[in-house]
Amino acid sequence: MLGVRYAFGAVAARHRIPSFNSFRRARYSYKTGSYRSPRLVAGRREQRCKSSTPEIPKSGHIEEGPNEGLLFIDNIFPLRLSFLLYLTNFPFFTDPELLLQKVLTQLHESKRLPADPLNIAQQALPENLSIQVKHTLPRLKEGGAYVKFSHDPKIKTSDIESALQEYLSEKAPKPWFNPFKGIDAHLVRGRPWLEDLQRWPSKRLRIEFLPTSPGEEPAELPEETMYTLFRTYGKLRDITPQPTGSKDLPRYATLNYVSIRDAIMAKNCMHGFVLPESEGGGKNGTLLKLVYVQRARARFWREWIFSHPRIVVPIVAALLASAAVTIFDPVRTFFIKCHVSQTFRLTENSIYKWFRSQLIRANEMLTFKHRKGEDAGFSALWDDRRGDIEQIRTWLMETADTFIVVQGPRGSGKRELVLDEAIKGRKNTLVIDCKAIQEARGDSRTILAAAQAVGYRPVFSWMNTFSSMVDLAAQGTIGTKTGFSETVDTQLAKIFQNTSYALKELALEGRNKDEKDAELGEDEYLEAHPERRPVVVINNFLHKSQESTVVYDKISEWAAALTTTNVAHVIFLTSDVSFSKFLSKALPDRVFRQISLGDCSPEVAKRFVVNHLDADAEVGRDGKKILPSQSREDLTELDDCIDILGGRLRDLESVHQIIDQSASEILKMYILDVDSSAHPWTPEQAWLLVKSLASNPSLRYNELLLSDTFKSSESVLHALEQAELITIVSCNGRPHSIKPGKPVYLAAFRQLTADKVLAARLDLAVLNQLIKIETGVIEKAEGELALLSSLPTEVTNRVKWLLGKLQASQGKVEGYEMEGASLKKILQREF
Repeated sequence: MLGVRYAFGAVAARHRIPSFNSFRRARYSYKTGSYRSPRLVAGRREQRCKSSTPEIPKSGHIEEGPNEGLLFIDNIFPLRLSFLLYLTNFPFFTDPELLLQKVLTQLHESKRLPADPLNIAQQALPENLSIQVKHTLPRLKEGGAYVKFSHDPKIKTSDIESALQEYLSEKAPKPWFNPFKGIDAHLVRGRPWLEDLQRWPSKRLRIEFLPTSPGEEPAELPEETMYTLFRTYGKLRDITPQPTGSKDLPRYATLNYVSIRDAIMAKNCMHGFVLPESEGGGKNGTLLKLVYVQRARARFWREWIFSHPRIVVPIVAALLASAAVTIFDPVRTFFIKCHVSQTFRLTENSIYKWFRSQLIRANEMLTFKHRKGEDAGFSALWDDRRGDIEQIRTWLMETADTFIVVQGPRGSGKRELVLDEAIKGRKNTLVIDCKAIQEARGDSRTILAAAQAVGYRPVFSWMNTFSSMVDLAAQGTIGTKTGFSETVDTQLAKIFQNTSYALKELALEGRNKDEKDAELGEDEYLEAHPERRPVVVINNFLHKSQESTVVYDKISEWAAALTTTNVAHVIFLTSDVSFSKFLSKALPDRVFRQISLGDCSPEVAKRFVVNHLDADAEVGRDGKKILPSQSREDLTELDDCIDILGGRLRDLESVHQIIDQSASEILKMYILDVDSSAHPWTPEQAWLLVKSLASNPSLRYNELLLSDTFKSSESVLHALEQAELITIVSCNGRPHSIKPGKPVYLAAFRQLTADKVLAARLDLAVLNQLIKIETGVIEKAEGELALLSSLPTEVTNRVKWLLGKLQASQGKVEGYEMEGASLKKILQREF
């Protein structure tokens, strides 16, 4: 197809055109940007002759001299290559067409690509056509090329075009990128403009009617004339004249071609054509200017989208949400399952455990040391709490849709009891630390902390802030919210919902089709097999709950859903005594399974310390172990230390400066730096408790309520218990006695009361408060006596009672003032 080289004598003879040989090999001029070939004289052998081509003017117009013509050959380049023109936006790539011409010339001269565009352009011109090709100008944007030629004066350009059209209709070469459509060529009748603007070819052309010289009136061509002129280049779909009422100048009409290649040919051949008066161009002729008109369909949709945000934005939001659920939710569920089952945790790998045990054993052998028991100190503690451990294990084997709550003050060993003993070795265990979630600052960090606690990833916490900004902007523009932004409550609900799916899949992983319960449904199977359910441990529940309860509300609701649907067992670890208020909202008709942890007994605490010491025993020279509990003489003071510290696990492990730190903590949190608006108690009430407990470790609950400082204020006592200054002991379901919040607090109370200056200052504040109370009683009694003085004598008993009460209050005030005077002397004398 591409090697067509044969004579065109029949066609040339029919049109009386002398026979000429076409050029055999072309040369490209980089100076002029043109393609030149030698002229071959008819009736002779191939003979090259000199040819000079002037440079193209900067205006972009190709000037034609005498006996010269211009052809436009189409379908040489693919139209898809026009994207290369976008490279002109880069400073290092300014002229893609020039580079393309260089590459094509090299390929043509080296004959490496027989089907290169220049070769195709040569094949479009028959060898016997009597023209001399001067240069070729490729048009990458429009997929064709201009061919400038010279011809014999005796030959008309119309005859050359007719011969060329007849040849191409029979033997038109077809390029490799478009094997179904051959090359087309036409004579350029106008004055083309070779611009490099970003105006891309289109099927629609706008014809502007311009005058040939300023001040003249152009003619607006009728549809019949335009059809005659432009139907030659391809099939027209429609001709649309300018509306009659339009005042736009210049006047124009619109042509719609069926094929974009036809529109390109018409534009390049007829741009700048002057229609004479004889053909309907008016008195002085009409200049035709052709411009591509881009399709407005894409712009229409874009304008419609931006003009209907109330419809588009919710649809986009729904699509994005659906895509997020479809793509990310399975991934997040997978990562949650891996986090719960500890699939990717190296410390749980059996190979890692084996290597670690061998290294520890080798180290002990090299250092001649016997292996120390890691839990030597805890053995006594766990023996004392063996009943609680077995109770938790029993509850985990039962089917009961309720919570397990382990409550105790901080440092009582709640976490160690559950994780290291009760559920030790259990495969699917999820531990959620509420402290990290509650202390996170900002919505994004709260969501991130909750996601990390359950292994929820990927998580785009920053999208919450971004979506809020988008929602705010949309509300200001369209008046309604888009629904992109979500609250922390909604985000936490999504995280916990995915966690529920993952826990349920883990619970059903070991299900076998050959089991006797294989025919049961998923819910019935989990209810019948509580041992397969994962365990969710929620640590530090209600930590800083006075700041916000959003996190705890969502956790309690999610935990209730887990237990009621038999998906998992839930264990709460909390130091807050008011946990039942929050959990009762989630499970109002359930009785919680509760274990209360307190301080160890002195005997257990002593065994705990002794076991710690004996774990470090070394072998003596005689080969026997020398136990510190047998050799140390200072162990006689251990009983006194335990009485001070109590049996709290954390205090037994670290005893340095605990009393001083506790005393400073009490002063800062309960007495000196108390904000009355944030706390329900007063410094005087807290100091009265400190002073009373220092002298008596156990106070009667009701007796304290009878004092003038508290005045039956039970809410104050409960608030101080919540703040862990005191502990209220119950008996038979009622408050029984009051003890220090921590055992070490008793020693701290005594240290504070031993400070004379501090005690005098705070006692004086308590006396001033009592004087104020008694003064109010006296004023009230005096006011009532003044009122009774005007009444009959029948109220004598009332008057006597008021006088006695007034005298008693006055006596108290005098006593308080005398005591206060002595305290002031201490403040004046002591530092």
